[in-house]
Parts: sequence; C-alpha cells; structure tokens
Amino acid sequence: MAFDPETDLDRLPTSPGVYLMRDATGSIFYIGKAANLRTRLRQYFGATSDRRLFVSFLDRLLVDLEVVLTSNEKEALILENELIKRHQPRFNVELKDDKSFLHLRLDDRAEWPRIDVVRRPRKDGARYFGPYHSASKIRETLKLVERHFQLRNCDELTFKNRIRPCLQHQIGRCPAPCVLPVNRESYLQAVADVSLFLQGRRSELVNELRQKMEASAVDLDFEGAARYRDQVRAIEGSLERQEIVRGAEIDQDIFGIYREGSHVELAAIFVRGGRLRGSRTFSFSNQEAPEDELWGSFLNVYYHGGNELPDEVLVPLRPDGLEALSERLVELKGRKCVVRVPLRGGARRLLEMATKNAEQAFFQARRAEAVQDAALVKLKDRLRLANLPFRIECYDISIFQGAAAVGSRVVFEGGLPKRADYRHYKIREVTGTDDFEMMREVLTRRLRRGLEEGDLPDLIVVDGGKGQLGVALAVAADLGLVGVDIIGLAKARIIEGALDADGGVKHSSERVFLPGRKDAIPLRPRSDELHLLTRLRDEAHRFAITFHRSVRGKATLRSVLDEIKGVGPSRRRALLRAFGSVKGLLEATEEDLGRVEGIGARLAKEVRSSLRSGMDSDYHPTHEPRPEGADEP
Repeated sequence: MAFDPETDLDRLPTSPGVYLMRDATGSIFYIGKAANLRTRLRQYFGATSDRRLFVSFLDRLLVDLEVVLTSNEKEALILENELIKRHQPRFNVELKDDKSFLHLRLDDRAEWPRIDVVRRPRKDGARYFGPYHSASKIRETLKLVERHFQLRNCDELTFKNRIRPCLQHQIGRCPAPCVLPVNRESYLQAVADVSLFLQGRRSELVNELRQKMEASAVDLDFEGAARYRDQVRAIEGSLERQEIVRGAEIDQDIFGIYREGSHVELAAIFVRGGRLRGSRTFSFSNQEAPEDELWGSFLNVYYHGGNELPDEVLVPLRPDGLEALSERLVELKGRKCVVRVPLRGGARRLLEMATKNAEQAFFQARRAEAVQDAALVKLKDRLRLANLPFRIECYDISIFQGAAAVGSRVVFEGGLPKRADYRHYKIREVTGTDDFEMMREVLTRRLRRGLEEGDLPDLIVVDGGKGQLGVALAVAADLGLVGVDIIGLAKARIIEGALDADGGVKHSSERVFLPGRKDAIPLRPRSDELHLLTRLRDEAHRFAITFHRSVRGKATLRSVLDEIKGVGPSRRRALLRAFGSVKGLLEATEEDLGRVEGIGARLAKEVRSSLRSGMDSDYHPTHEPRPEGADEP
C-alpha cells in the first residue's frame, strides 16, 4: 500500500535518522537525513516552499518510505553518505568523477624513507602532502625534491633486490642506499627537510639551510656549502612561482557555486600553507535542492570520499546540518576543522574568486556541449543518417600472426567516451586470419543480445572499408535489424603519383563508406565530424590492442608454465592467483615465488629463469589494459 501522509506521518518517530523514498518499482529515488524525522518529512507535504521537481509530484511518485533510526544527527550524516554511495538515488548529489587527486606520500618511519605518488591517502601512519591537481604540478615538485634532496623513489621490491646502483644514482638524484654505504643520519635530515618543503614551511626551511651553508663554509666544506646553496635557490624559486593568498600559513578549501535552474556548477579553490595550490570544478544536473541542503549533502559526500581535510572550509552560506557535519569532519581529520561563511576580508575575496570560477566553468561546459552537439548534427547531415547519432558504437578486430584474435567495442554518447560500456570479445568460432568472419561473429553476438534486451545504438561504425561494411549489413539483415545506421570507416591511403605541398607522399582523407554507395564519402580535413569519427576509431584501436596484448601474453605465460617440470595445473593456478597478472609474475623475485604454496626455493629459481627466457620479446606487461569493459558473452 502506498505511503499515505494523512495517516503515516503521525506514526513516524521524532528521533534522528535517515529516510529512503521508493517508487512503484521499489527503486530508491531520494535519501535524506534529519534531526527529527517526523518534522523533516512533514515539510515535504502540504504547503511547502521546496520547489524541487520530485517534490512537486511526490504524492504520485512515493510508494514506500523506509526510515532508519540513529542515536544522533552525526550518525545520520554518516549513514546517509554510505547509503547514497550504495544506492546512487537519482535526485541526490552524486560525485560521478570519483577520482581522487594526486598526493605525495612520505613514510619517515621506514629505514630509508622514499617519496611516492598516490591517489588516495590512507590511515597508515605515513605523511601525505597535497592534493596536486595536475600531473605536471606533481612532476615539477618531484623533480625539485629528487634533484636537490636526493630521496629514493623506487618501490620496496626493487629496493630490496638491487645489486647495483640505478640510473637515478648515476645522474645524481639518489645516493643509492640500496647497495652503497650511505650516512643514515644525513639521509634522514634530507627527509626532514623535504617534509618542511612539502608542508609549505619553506621560509623556515630556507633559514635552516642558510645556517647550514654558512656552517659548512666555516668548516671549509665548500662542496656541502654549494649543495645547500643550490637547495636554497631551488626553494626560493618555487616560492616566487606561488601566489600568497593569506598572511597566515593555513590550509583552506574555498567553494563557490553558480546555478541555472537544476544545473549546478561548484568550484573549489585549494590553499595550502597560505598559498594557492590548485582548483577543481564539479557539475551536477537535476539538482533542485535548496542551497543549504545541497551544500550539506555535497560536503558530506566529498569529504567522506577520502579527500584531504583542511583547517577551514569556506562556503557561501550555512550548510544544512552544520553542527553534525562539523563534528564529523573533526573526527575524520583528527583535529580542528571549521566550516564557516566569510562575510568580509581576504576570505570573502577568495569566496568571490571561487564563485567566478564556478560561473566560468559553467559556461565553458555549456560551450563544450554545444560543440559536441554541433558535431553530431553535422555528422548526421553530411552522411544523411536516419538518426541523430547520440550513441555511437565502433568495432575493431585485433590479431597477430593468426593468434589471440580479439574484438573490441567502444561507445561514445553525446560525442564523448562512455567507458563503462566498452566491451572486449574473445573470438570463439573463427580460426586463422579471416578478419571478415571475426567481425561477423562479434557483431552477431552484440546485435542479437541488443535485440533481445532492447539496447541498440543510433550508429554502428566498423573499422574498415566496403568489405567490413558488407559484413555488418549482412549481420543486420540476418537478424532483422532495422532503424540503426551502419557505416564503415577506413584509414587514409597513399595517392599514387601525387605529392603534398612539401614534396612528400600525399594521402587521401579518412574514407567513410555508406550502404548502397560505391565510392567513399570524403570528410573535410579538420571538420568537427571527421574529428569525432577519428577519435572514435583510434579509441577502438587502442582498446582492442591492449586487450589483445594481454590475451597473447597470458597464453604465452601458460605455455611457458606448462613446460616447466614440476609445475602442474594446481601449482600453475596457485602462481596465477598469487600474482594476478603477467606483469606481477614477471616482476616477482625468487623469494616471492618461493612463498607460494607448493613452490619452494628450488622450483622458484627454475620458474623465474623459465619466465625470463620464455616470454615473447615483444610482449610488454605495461600495456595490459585497464579493467574497464568486461568480456562480452
């Protein structure tokens, strides 16, 4: 029976908790928290100032209401965050881009601490510095640290198994404590200096280094004095490139907002040690929540997602549930963290800067969408397609010397990659090098399933010319598929006897083949529609080749393991379970292999030797594909 506010509201408790709203299908469409569940939910019904779209037809949408009681509002905040991440209701704030930014990790408890790059800080006792909002920024910082402070950056496995100094030592960026006698006290002092540098306490570090430089000069240690001098110059140079935004050395996250209707753009400015570190923007659609509720929900999700907590969080208005939120942020940080609304001074100017960034990002995103939409319209008109190609699927086949053939599907929606829908296909029915039949198998499997599930694209692009297009059209005819555009895209080819403006070999443009036309349709160079199709085709190539290399490498690995005396099916499975991939096995030491159940020291030596000599020379484990896109049945 549907939820009836006339009778059911009075039965709700007045305790803190979380409420889950479900529709007729049982799907959760909104999750919220409240200090008083009855009072909060009563606000949704009757005369309300809440103008969100789903609230206006809540009486028809809401079929079931589930409440979860908590001891206090802070527990409700934590539970709300967990439930939103688990169920992803369509009317809640959701951070779709959940990648954390880069951080530098320094564990000064280790015997020879190293500095490395991580995405998500962990509570492991190490020190984390950041966030860094671009790879170029973190490379610049690492370059300075390696050149002037000489900390190692190799992983523990490499460090323990080196027998001679690496290239970093040869170019003067690491003292090589892995194999050479190094003064540990001096090394740990360099670690302490790096920590000061990364914390932003650079003026303090410069003063210390100047004192050491003068002391070294007095002791006639001119080489040491020159080293300290170079460190001072490097640090002072980095200071000059950073904009000081506050006199106090304080960490702040400053958030601004710009919205038009249900489209919301948030911008963050990150200040670390009183200096501007970087910025980030977040885009949301279908967000009609009042701004106080939006800020409360956003900050809850953002900081529970593992992002670094500053000393202060500045927002343009007081978030909903501020007391519970502030208490939770202090728990997450382990010390004071204040959420406040600045009204004047430098903090207010930073907030205005963040607001301008949000407005700029909003209109940039709208312009980018307009460009993508224009490219789709141009593609439809130029190729005379029946459909606006909002969803495009591109298929490619990859094979090497008749072995390990695979297919790939990449998907673009709205002119942008949709990587969650990428798929790999292992060729099961075709042997040899018949590219046409492999394409037939892949398309048959995909389109048969699409017809059964009602999941079909607007446009199918097959990599190749008239032959591949003919195969695709034949598959569509066999399955009775109608209403989907199909084209072939072939690479540019050399025009015999023709030279370009520089006297070199002249190439044709990319060639598009359409059903029922003998000749290819040329697309203008540098046109939006050509750019879209070539991006699509290149992505299909990349995705197919990476999967192909992985399959070929694993097949070679199994073959090599099969030939090792003493490694049967159970030991082979144990090795693959222990190391998970070709790369993991190739990088494993004898000690690592020997710890696998059933292997032991003697067999580990033979396995390692066989792996090194038996793998294909052209297999590169670094090219193994990301786990996106599962194998399609």
